[in-house]
Amino acid sequence: MAKSQDPGAGLTAFHGARHAHTRCVGRALTRAEALCRRRGARLTYMRRRVLELIWDSHKAVKAYDLLDRLSESEKSVRPPTVYRALEFLMAHGLVHRVDSLNAFVGCSGSDEQHNAQFLICQECGEVSEMDGAAIGKAVARQAAEAGFNLRRQTVELHGECPACATR
Repeated sequence: MAKSQDPGAGLTAFHGARHAHTRCVGRALTRAEALCRRRGARLTYMRRRVLELIWDSHKAVKAYDLLDRLSESEKSVRPPTVYRALEFLMAHGLVHRVDSLNAFVGCSGSDEQHNAQFLICQECGEVSEMDGAAIGKAVARQAAEAGFNLRRQTVELHGECPACATR
């Protein structure tokens, strides 16, 4: 079964009514601070704020939505500021880009680079990252057999989350 986006929790893929979201966001930010400290990278105020806004929900967030939200509380935030923060967060494995949505989600995985696999609910928009090493290995094996030089792998599955499927 897929893992939760709640770092360190062994819950099911999608969050139910008992999900402690404030704790979830806090753990993600604490993990980011620790990871940056270990790597000697700077988690600046703006990078931390962008990460916090991405973790604000378990839905994928577009860069311009981040810009709009930041502009509510920050003075003159420009698109390059948001894109630079996103590039930093992606480079350090703290967020993933969901290509089919042209948006970003917080990474719930380990501190190691890994292949991203997402369950995307087409009804409510919630996105859940799966931890399926076998899926990544199977895709890489098929690519290698085809003589394809694989550089990045993202698997995106679109459907309905358990809550939307039962409505």
